[in-house]
Amino acid sequence: TDTVDHPRWRAAYLREMEAMAPRLAGRVPASLFFGGGTPSLMAPETVAAVIDWARTLWPDGWRAGGPEITLEANPTSIEATKFAVFRDAGVNRVSVGIQALDDDALRFLGREHSAAEALDALAVARATFSSVNADMIYARPGQDTAEWRAELRRLTGQGLGHVSLYQLTIERGTPFFGLYNKGAFALPDDETAAALYEETGAVLAAEGLAPYEVSNYARPGEECRHNLIYWRYGDYLGIGPGAHGRIPDAAGRPAATVNARRPADWLERVEASGTGLTGETPLDPRARLEEMVMMGLRLVDGFGEDDIARIGAGSIDRAFDPARLARLAAGGFIAREGTRLRVTGEGRMRLDAVLAELLA
Repeated sequence: TDTVDHPRWRAAYLREMEAMAPRLAGRVPASLFFGGGTPSLMAPETVAAVIDWARTLWPDGWRAGGPEITLEANPTSIEATKFAVFRDAGVNRVSVGIQALDDDALRFLGREHSAAEALDALAVARATFSSVNADMIYARPGQDTAEWRAELRRLTGQGLGHVSLYQLTIERGTPFFGLYNKGAFALPDDETAAALYEETGAVLAAEGLAPYEVSNYARPGEECRHNLIYWRYGDYLGIGPGAHGRIPDAAGRPAATVNARRPADWLERVEASGTGLTGETPLDPRARLEEMVMMGLRLVDGFGEDDIARIGAGSIDRAFDPARLARLAAGGFIAREGTRLRVTGEGRMRLDAVLAELLA
């Protein structure tokens, strides 16, 4: 980071925030999230400036305890030494990218830290912040339920209030994709992956961590406010290179925004015009319905009639084919409870198929 012009970047973040602020005038921010890779490499002065500027632009957000302010961090010993500085800058929650508590798995995943470093970083985080999350990846090559159970117990022994656990997926364009297609490694089959998922729920439930979303578990009251905004299909403003947003456009219509992905391109755009926007797409009710369903059904409690009405899609029975609803319910994949629709435990294991059927 010594070669980064921090004052220039800091000014650009603040300028883009100011340029976009009129679209969210009078709103109360529930969350600020410094994410997208390794934001803990950002200068603490920049983090503090962004937080202070957000307080200036949306002062109502700080009148009832303030928003949740999360920083993503890697669990190296170097980054862990900065935790107190970021806390003093205004961060009140940290999300630590543990990924695994097995050194062989960490090497496979290309991580720079060891399992011991990860546990040390979690200890520092717990001593520094009132709210701490750990990210883990499961369904790794050769992984079985006994190994995963042992890792989870090491993790839960840290007294965390929130954990995020993601199944390893192979995405096109990544180094894993080429290696996987060459047969360099194999992933667990669907049956094993399902068993690992079920083991996750059992171990975490025994420690008081309940699932509230497909990949997220928390103690009561420690759910991530930031992610709940996504899953409940709320508005969010994306600032910085590659950031996406869902906010009203200049005419007040719901829109999807995307910023320039390359940092240099984003910086040039902001300095020239005030924002790094490269795309802004109005969202009609059908597009909003599809997005809301894809996000909302990840939640344990699903979504309700009020959510459907809020995006202009009428009601559950009007928005979806009644025959498909009945078929999914008869198969035990979805449940109607009062005015809400949710997936069952069985449906959660087959969420992609449920979504495809519901939105066909």
